[in-house]
Amino acid sequence: MRKLVFFLGAAGAGKTTLAKALAGRRRAALLDMDTLLRPAAEAVMTMAGLDPSDRDSDDYKRLCRDLGYRITMDAALENIAIGMDAYVIGPFTKETDDPTWLERELGRIGATLRDVDVKVLFVTLQGESKYRERIEARQSPLDAWKLEHWERFRRSLAPREIRWPLPPGAVAYFDNSGPLTDDKLEQAERLLYG
Repeated sequence: MRKLVFFLGAAGAGKTTLAKALAGRRRAALLDMDTLLRPAAEAVMTMAGLDPSDRDSDDYKRLCRDLGYRITMDAALENIAIGMDAYVIGPFTKETDDPTWLERELGRIGATLRDVDVKVLFVTLQGESKYRERIEARQSPLDAWKLEHWERFRRSLAPREIRWPLPPGAVAYFDNSGPLTDDKLEQAERLLYG
C-alpha cells in the first residue's frame, strides 16, 4: 500500500534530517516544503518589498504560507498517484487542526485513507533550550525572525494533537534530542513501518 508520511514539528527539531535519512533507506520521495517553496517565496517577498529570507512573519504567512502547502501537497499527491511513498516535511499547523483536510487532499487524486497508509511522525526535542541551540547553530538567515521574536516563536514548540481521523498507531511522537544514530533511525522506521 502506498505510504504518505508527514514529518511534523517545530523548527530545529530535526524533521528534515530525520526524513532525509529515512527516505534514503526506504527510497521514498522527499518533499520538504522549505525547499519547494523557497524560489517562489523569495520572489513574492522581494516583489512585496519585504525580506526575501523571512519565513515566519505575518506578512510571509499572508503572502506565501498557503502557496507552500499547495506546492508541497501537489508534489506529494503526484508521487502517491504513481505508487511512490512520499515523505512530506513541514509544520502543517493549520492543516492538522482540521479533521477533514487530509481526506480532501487525498480526494484530489481519487484516493481515501483506505487506499493510502498515512503516518505522522511528530519530531520533538527535550526542552526549549535545545531548539534554540539547534536554530542558532545552523546560522540560517531564514531563522532570523525566530530568534528576534523568540517569545512569540517559542509557542510553536509544544507538540500538538493531530485531528485527522487516523487509526491507532498512525501518529507517533519522536524525541530527536541528541545525535541521530542508527538505533534512533531503526526506532523511527519501526514506528512508520512496524
